[in-house]
Amino acid sequence: MTRETGALGVGGIGTRCQIDIGEDGWYSWRLTANNGRVIALGAVTHPDEKACRAAFEALCEAAASLLGGVQHAAESNGWIWRLRDADGEVRAVSSRAYERHSTCQAAYDRFRVLLLDLGAAPSVPWGDAH
Repeated sequence: MTRETGALGVGGIGTRCQIDIGEDGWYSWRLTANNGRVIALGAVTHPDEKACRAAFEALCEAAASLLGGVQHAAESNGWIWRLRDADGEVRAVSSRAYERHSTCQAAYDRFRVLLLDLGAAPSVPWGDAH
């Protein structure tokens, strides 16, 4: 079953999850907005596409119980967000560093709402990005 683009809430219209393959042959996901801007990146790589898709779907289903927040980026002069599972493992990260804490917090909050919407929807809107 596939989801129509408009089935998500207003913030999720046109959102797509894309699977990328790295130079090492492992797979990761990225969530993109309808304008092509990357919203979030998977923090874990997977040995195959099926495992990667399953991991993203599990993340969506567990959205309400995940922990995370904003922190200062060690590698830059900015702010990033991270989302962790129940074991404390980082599962999703912001796609970029933000200049302001408040802007990063707003992006994190929007991602959390979007993830909840995706978890409640009949299926994930997959996009092809290999």
